[in-house]
Amino acid sequence: MGKKITALKVQKKNQQRVNVYLDGEFAFGLSRIVAGWLHIGQELDDSKIVQLKDEDEQEINYQRAIRFLGYRMRSSSEIKEHLKQNGISEDIIESVVNRLERNGLIDDKQFAQLWVENRNEFRPRSHRMLLVELNKKGIHPDIINQVLNDTSADEELVFKAAENQVRKYRNLEWQEFRRKLSSFLARRGFSYSIINPVVDQIWAERDSENQSGLIKHKNYG
Repeated sequence: MGKKITALKVQKKNQQRVNVYLDGEFAFGLSRIVAGWLHIGQELDDSKIVQLKDEDEQEINYQRAIRFLGYRMRSSSEIKEHLKQNGISEDIIESVVNRLERNGLIDDKQFAQLWVENRNEFRPRSHRMLLVELNKKGIHPDIINQVLNDTSADEELVFKAAENQVRKYRNLEWQEFRRKLSSFLARRGFSYSIINPVVDQIWAERDSENQSGLIKHKNYG
């Protein structure tokens, strides 16, 4: 036999939660959205109480994940790791992530595309380094390959990576210029087979562009 709901009271300190009283005594608290269908006089058996508490835990962690998303876009793996650090069970985590995906709040392909676009715009780096970064974010290899296949090639990205940096080296002699720019591009993940002809070309163009430091993208062999 179940227990009867004798009172439903909004919590004073958190008005998004409701205290449920069964047979005249406080029993448990629920998120308002979970408690929304309850009414005084309704009977709850043990299985229903367990279900309500499970739904409440899912709602709490769904809201926790949304707050985490409020800082910036996240991958599904980042959401899972964040919830795991809060001691949440795997079942609840999977339920929360699936709900976020259904509601369009997380999308690993979109995340990867925006990550690559941002890198290409502000801090260009090689496909190899982008692959490493997206792997660390837990993006599936198939998604990574698809996104990288749709972005600029390393031969184009290396020019963008060099463009702003060259301004810092405009007064250097050739050997120092070559060493510093090559090291910088290598740290961005580009191979020396790509770096070397680019550095040579940038050096050759530098004096002909009125020391402006601007690099025009040209084809090279």
